[in-house]
Order: sequence, then C-alpha cells, then structure tokens
Amino acid sequence: MERIPVVFIGLGRIASLLEDDPLREKPCTHAGAVAANPDCIIAAGMDTDPNRRACFAARWNCAVYDNAETMIKTHKPLIAVVATMPDLHEEYCTLAARLGVPVIICEKPLADTREGARRIGRLPSRILVNHERRYAKNYIRAKEILDTRQLGELLSIKMSLCMGRKRRLRDVLWNDGTHLVDMLLFLSNSTIKKIGKPWGAALDSQSGTVFLTGTLDSGIEFLIEVGAGRDYLVFEIECNCTAGRLQIGNDVFSVWEADICSYAKGFRSLAKTKESFSGPTGYFVAMVADAVACVREPGRIPRSHVSDSIAGIDFIDSIDAI
Repeated sequence: MERIPVVFIGLGRIASLLEDDPLREKPCTHAGAVAANPDCIIAAGMDTDPNRRACFAARWNCAVYDNAETMIKTHKPLIAVVATMPDLHEEYCTLAARLGVPVIICEKPLADTREGARRIGRLPSRILVNHERRYAKNYIRAKEILDTRQLGELLSIKMSLCMGRKRRLRDVLWNDGTHLVDMLLFLSNSTIKKIGKPWGAALDSQSGTVFLTGTLDSGIEFLIEVGAGRDYLVFEIECNCTAGRLQIGNDVFSVWEADICSYAKGFRSLAKTKESFSGPTGYFVAMVADAVACVREPGRIPRSHVSDSIAGIDFIDSIDAI
C-alpha cells in the first residue's frame, strides 16, 4: 500500500524541535511520530522562519517552503499538520480544507476564540486536535478503571495545573488548561452543564491561584485549581468514587480502594493498591495511527474529535462572562 504523504505547517517545538529534549518520551513531536509510522512519509514542511526551515529539512530530509498553499498544491498531502500559534490555526486549517486535504491534525487549543473554533469545526476535512492524553495508555487505563466502576461510582473530580513562575493564569488556562478540561470530559464521559463563579486570584494575575467549579451533565461536581508563580510544573487529576480514588497526571498514577480502617474502629479508609503505570504511553504514535485510519476509513470518528476541543474552549471562554 502506498505511503501517506504528510505536510507540516509550522516547524517549531511541537512540530519537530522537542525531539532534542533528552527527558521526553519519544517520539514527542508531530514529525517524530509521522517518521515512526511505516504508513506515512514526511513530504514537506512550511514555516516563515528560514532557520526553522533549515533545521526541519536537515533533520527529516524533506522539502521546505515559506508558503503553505504552494506546498500543499505541490505535494497533495493526505494529512496536514497545523502546528502554528493558535491565532493562525483557523487560517491554515481552512486553507488545507479548501485545497482538499482530507485529514488535518491541529495543535491545541483549536483556535484562540470560541467563534474561530466553531468555524474550524464546520470545515469538510476531518480534524484531530492534539489533546494527546486521549491517546496515552495511562489515561486510557484510568478511563477503563472508571468506566468499569472498579472503584464504584464516580462522584467528583479535582484538578490542579501549575505551569511555572511567570505565566498569566489566563494564558495557562487557554493553553495547558485545554488539556485539563479535555481530560475532565474524557474520563467522565460527560459534558459541562453548569459553571460556578471563579474565585481566588484574577485571571490576568501572574501570582496566586484561581479556582473554577462546575457540574457535569451526569451530576458529577468538579474543581479546577490553576496556580501561577510556582517554580514547578503540575498537571494532576483526582477522581473520587464511592469505593476509592484514582490519581493521574504528569509522572502520577495511583489507585486507592476503600478497606477496613487501621487507625479508627468501625471506619473504612483508603489503601493504595499495587496498580501502577510505567513505560512509554505511546501518545503521539497512537494519534498518528488514528489519523492514518481516518484517511483509509472515510467514516471514522477520531478519538480526539474537533467537537471535544470546541466543548473545552466553550468552557474556558465562558468564564469571563460569569
């Protein structure tokens, strides 16, 4: 079977450069995952920065362009990866769709506005959004535990997000927060029904903590804590159930079950189980495999569908209106 040509619009960190990070699971970029897939071939890349074009061409041995339309018309790709800044996602997704590219992988957030995200969602191409945790084996396992009610009924979800010392809370929420909200929807099999008024620090602050609360359509309550001014990174989710608790996040995976309490007679407490997760999660590899399947199966719905991303953006964008 002929290999699927893939082109890249935007040749920065997530497109290619992060492959140089020695600590990240590999592949950890769009180009790295495409190169690792035997059904695909890197046809070309486009960026307005000549240095990035040179780096991409040298690493992946492919053609590079400073114009996306020329690149797409020349190589006629079946998959286009849009890895620019969010304010350009709509422009390039629209261009790729207009030129007949059937499958588009778009970086998160899908757009920089709710309206832009909705317009992308109406394009004729099938669009996968890089909410990569939907493809990660540890998050898929966590979802299995919750779906099979191994810990009983899911009652509430608490989430924490801190992304360094200098970023505004609003920027953290719009970028990495879209991953957090996406996992809220993914793990709960729900949609957001009601949002509470934010409290704590102002969203434009670079210090302090803002707390966001809400209710899912399933009745599950959730709390999101976004912190600024921290000298560390945190991405963690705690799912509290009737008979246990599951914690998952960056370098975190633990399962707790209710058992006879060892320090108070007549009570039950949580005991940590032996279940853990280690090894590669395969997140980028699985996402590219999903895109390949979308090319070859015209009716396929991708695991990270554009509608899921729009739902997350709707939540984040609506906070200011409360």
